[in-house]
Amino acid sequence: MPWYSGDRGPMQLARAIGDVVGDVQRVRRGWRWDTPRPRTWPEQGAVVPTPASDLGWARQEPVRTIRWLIQHGLLLPFTEVMAHPKVEGREWVTELERPVIFAANHSSHADTSLVLHALSDRARDRTVVAAAADYWYKRPLLGNVVGLFLNTFPFSRTGGAKEQLHSASRLLKAGWNLVFFAEGSRSPDGRIQEFKPGLGFLSNETGTPVVPLHIRGAHRIMPKGQKLPLPGPVRVRIGKPMTAHAKEGSREFTARVEQAVRALAEEPGQPELQGTWIERWRALKPREPEYLD
Repeated sequence: MPWYSGDRGPMQLARAIGDVVGDVQRVRRGWRWDTPRPRTWPEQGAVVPTPASDLGWARQEPVRTIRWLIQHGLLLPFTEVMAHPKVEGREWVTELERPVIFAANHSSHADTSLVLHALSDRARDRTVVAAAADYWYKRPLLGNVVGLFLNTFPFSRTGGAKEQLHSASRLLKAGWNLVFFAEGSRSPDGRIQEFKPGLGFLSNETGTPVVPLHIRGAHRIMPKGQKLPLPGPVRVRIGKPMTAHAKEGSREFTARVEQAVRALAEEPGQPELQGTWIERWRALKPREPEYLD
């Protein structure tokens, strides 16, 4: 009797879905994605209050398996087709021994998928993304969708230090990596904006290293205000993990991370161009030869 006939149809369908989820989970375990947290990780950081919601369901099974299917079947292939990302410095994050904060410049909605694309499968599976609470979570449906696709959690862009530590501190100490856009909002012209000190505060309070990243080209794919992406080449450059020096304050450490991201943006042997992306593009455009009369 086929599964769709008779009274036992729904039960058999549920069992079949459960078998598929179990198969994917076994594949993930075979790739060592569920590596337990090392016992040597220190429990650092201040105790912070629990927010009303941090989308904890997005980090539970079977949601993690569903997200793996969505990312490998849709998000990552789409990112590859649209941007053909060139990743430099991946060796810094291939075998992470403890959680880190990925601090990247922010000029496009495409930045998150580009960062995730640059990570190894193992690191990506243990990575959460801080998403602006006032932008992505005004509508519950939208917040749940990005939580499912990207493993996000709501993060206040305007709150004080304790508010910024709410979910991020607990997630880092629980063994999750964190994608953090320290500029607070997307750059309107593609240039790096000043980093906010919450990055350094979070790193210092939890004892978490910061990995600087620079994304070049995302602003041309999907600049601020544009609804749909356009194809274009992208380069993601990953730097060496950084930790705060002894007695280095949050603002000083944040400024040092910002300088590291700016250094990753530089092209050896080329002068730094100023202005909007269209002005920089015009400056690089080949000039017509001039002929003497």
